[in-house]
Amino acid sequence: MASHDHHAGHHHHHGHADHSHGHSHDHGHAHVHAPANFGKAFAIGITLNIALVVTEAVYGYIGNSTALLADAGHNLSDVLGLVVAWGASVAAKRAPSGRFTYGFRASTILAALANAVFLLVATGAIGWEAILRLREPEPIAGVTVMVVAGIGILINGFTAMLFARGRKDDINIEGAYLHMAADAAVSLGVVVSAALIIWTGWLWLDPVTSLVICATILWSTTSLLRSSVDMSMAAAPKGTDLAAIRGFLMQRPGVSGIHDLHVWPISTTETALTCHLVMPDGAGDDFLMETADKLKATFRIGHTTLQVETHPDNGCALAPDDVV
Repeated sequence: MASHDHHAGHHHHHGHADHSHGHSHDHGHAHVHAPANFGKAFAIGITLNIALVVTEAVYGYIGNSTALLADAGHNLSDVLGLVVAWGASVAAKRAPSGRFTYGFRASTILAALANAVFLLVATGAIGWEAILRLREPEPIAGVTVMVVAGIGILINGFTAMLFARGRKDDINIEGAYLHMAADAAVSLGVVVSAALIIWTGWLWLDPVTSLVICATILWSTTSLLRSSVDMSMAAAPKGTDLAAIRGFLMQRPGVSGIHDLHVWPISTTETALTCHLVMPDGAGDDFLMETADKLKATFRIGHTTLQVETHPDNGCALAPDDVV
């Protein structure tokens, strides 16, 4: 049956053609993915942000500012997010073993999901406190709040820059980047609100700022939640043009029909495809490898498995349920 020579072809293909992920046979050290280079960025980001959270929490409490506490909460959710994303990117590099035939790559998808849930919980707690404060505003230590939030802008801006170049390729790196960038903006809001309170004496600005921050977090979190849930449901990754892939496969020489086309994310950075190709005259020697290489080059699909069926009428002898 044709799927045997396919396997040889596919195996060989993995050896040389998968360079964008540095994919190779010994699934140990050579199996490096996009997040790998971000180990240092994660370490620096986590350290700076833990220091920032502690500072903001302490001074938010001393200075009596819910806005600063909200910012601390926002940054804490970032630290959790960074830790989870870092753990996932490390796990993603573990070699497949036992029942985990894909290794632990899907942990990156779960990480994005957990991250979104953390954020929602943190937001709820801070929002509640702010609403209580709106009913009876209390004075805040404006200058202290401004200085601490100012430090927040610098730290978050710097951390966002560490992740800026990887955000195109990985939803977890993008999550880290967006959080940091949002945080810098949020800290700026806290500075402005404290300045206005010093200037006008409007104490209600502090809890209002806090609620605006909560709204920002909610807004960014829902999209992260949606994309990570989509991935958990094995939906084709965003930006995958299924119609174009179908058209490309149909136009390959010798293909008279296709069925059972599936495209799904193995991790937040890698995509797999399987498809059955009806080819009455069979497939040439290089057909499967070339097709896989083109799918990789054009559609960024790194893991292609194709099944060739030469008898469209009775389907594949081994898999009667494949007849369409």
